[in-house]
Amino acid sequence: MRENGEKTPGESGAPRRGVGRPRRRVLSRQLILETGLRLIDEHGESGAGVRAIAQELGVRPSSLYNHVASRADLIAGVRELISDRIDVACFDELPWDRALERWADSYRAAFAAHPPTIALLATTPLTAESRTSFMYDAVTSALVRAGWPEDRVLSVIVAIESFLLGSALDAAADPEMLDPGPRTDVPAFSGAYAARERALAAAAASAAAAAAAERPADAAYRLGLTAMVAGLRVEFAALPRE
Repeated sequence: MRENGEKTPGESGAPRRGVGRPRRRVLSRQLILETGLRLIDEHGESGAGVRAIAQELGVRPSSLYNHVASRADLIAGVRELISDRIDVACFDELPWDRALERWADSYRAAFAAHPPTIALLATTPLTAESRTSFMYDAVTSALVRAGWPEDRVLSVIVAIESFLLGSALDAAADPEMLDPGPRTDVPAFSGAYAARERALAAAAASAAAAAAAERPADAAYRLGLTAMVAGLRVEFAALPRE
């Protein structure tokens, strides 16, 4: 205590945090979900159980249940983390066909960043309170406003979504996974692969061309999406009008 009676720091009776002692992270649903997503990326679906997440965060498994109700709730939350990154604002700004292309680009990018989640989330039903439903509602509303029949809209969405999920997997695959090797009994396949390799090599010959060149997976995605949207435009134009 100082001579004038003032207390020195720490003499008030309140405990002081030790110098250099790290603050404990506050456990939250967001932190749990982000940790789960990271563990799925690193170890696959089996690596993101409640016990594994609790161990990663340095807490008891029971502590997680204050924020996630079950493993199903955990997986639903991970789906929301990814679907929240998908652009749906484009449907308020662009015609339906261009908005579908923008939506598709962001959808593929969101899942391509986390390949192990694709098979898991593609086969997991939506939960009753899932925020992911808002994404589907935005796309559905825009297509119906544009003139698509209500009974056809989900078929349009699922058709594109199926292509996108496969394309997201392809984006994470080895670019040489289709290399037929030195075989001579599949000449058409081997010739097409060699022709693509020559085209890629030619594009890489200059720095400017290399910067603009697409990866094989991206080129295949762009070709497929362009074809799908072109087909949908034809179908949309042929719809009966009142």
